[in-house]
Amino acid sequence: MKKDLVIVLAPDSFKESMTAKEVCVAMERGIKKVNSNIRCIHVPMADGGEGTMQSLVDATGGEVYSLEVVGPLGNKVKAEYGILGNGEIGVLEMASASGIHLVSLEERNPLITTTYGTGELIKACLDRGVKKLLIGIGGSATNDGGVGVIQALGGRLLDKEGNELGFGGGELEKLDRIDLTNFDRRLKDVVIEVACDVSNPLCGENGASYIFGHQKGASVEMIKILDNNLKHYAKVIKEQFGKDVLEIAGAGAAGGLGAGLMVFLNGNLKKGIEIVIEYSGLEKKVKNCDMVWTGEGSIDFQTQYGKTPLGVATVAKKYNKPVVALAGRVGDDIDILYEKGIDSIFGIMRGVTTIDEALKNGKENIERTSENIVRLMEML
Repeated sequence: MKKDLVIVLAPDSFKESMTAKEVCVAMERGIKKVNSNIRCIHVPMADGGEGTMQSLVDATGGEVYSLEVVGPLGNKVKAEYGILGNGEIGVLEMASASGIHLVSLEERNPLITTTYGTGELIKACLDRGVKKLLIGIGGSATNDGGVGVIQALGGRLLDKEGNELGFGGGELEKLDRIDLTNFDRRLKDVVIEVACDVSNPLCGENGASYIFGHQKGASVEMIKILDNNLKHYAKVIKEQFGKDVLEIAGAGAAGGLGAGLMVFLNGNLKKGIEIVIEYSGLEKKVKNCDMVWTGEGSIDFQTQYGKTPLGVATVAKKYNKPVVALAGRVGDDIDILYEKGIDSIFGIMRGVTTIDEALKNGKENIERTSENIVRLMEML
């Protein structure tokens, strides 16, 4: 084996067990047990969902900040955002402020949940002078078309009497006009990229309300109301701003937040893994390495659809680098992944165990598996 081997470690988090950074550290510990001369380059990854902010901050040597914002139900919650290492790029996950995990099953009601807190996170990034914003929009508890964000940034949504609308998708039926007189002017000078892996339109049977409303607590009747309200919202937008968001792919993401970000913040929707690959600097690091290791909690045939391991493998194959993937669970029909760029897949479990034990022992299992892989490599 080459003496001065360089390995890029680019895993996703193992959810509920390890962050992507912690996976990198455990991988390196196992590798170094066998060969201390191997150089490991850590590039913590994510696919645009949970963990994206932390991964990009870790990959660039940035900083995480926390603040109290308005939660989905109008209550106060603690949320986080990050500033990447260059100090010019902010990154946030809407779920941190407006996520479904912040609302109990009994309280879920998209007629009243708001994205206001996400707008407050955006404002906090603007206050730090960012030139670019990366926003992940998965895991929402909302169906308000992003109007909460507009309100938090100074916009006013008014009914026919000039009264401001309250929070939630249930209020949109009253919308008469949108006043952007006091909308945060700093947004005009900021480039906004949105991590969005769904292509649902705003309304209709494949839209935000019908596809995602039930999991957010909407009844069949509520879904009809929400869908009609978003149609009315789109109608007002078209009449007032000349933009038709009704059929745009991705407009229905996060309860219509996709539409709101596109119209009012000029957001550009991109696949989450593409954003993370770009801003983590993965390609430059892979270009000059000898091999690449990746992984996530579960790898199966669904991994081919925009998940981290395949995204990493796609970059690696541009430069003919071998790719090893580690997973807590290796599922069915993984042969397609070998065809698409992953050379070898290893499960890290050492025997039958409970889920709690597997999560608790994740770092140890990653370390042990990494050690065994390198021992095999040393034999070649």
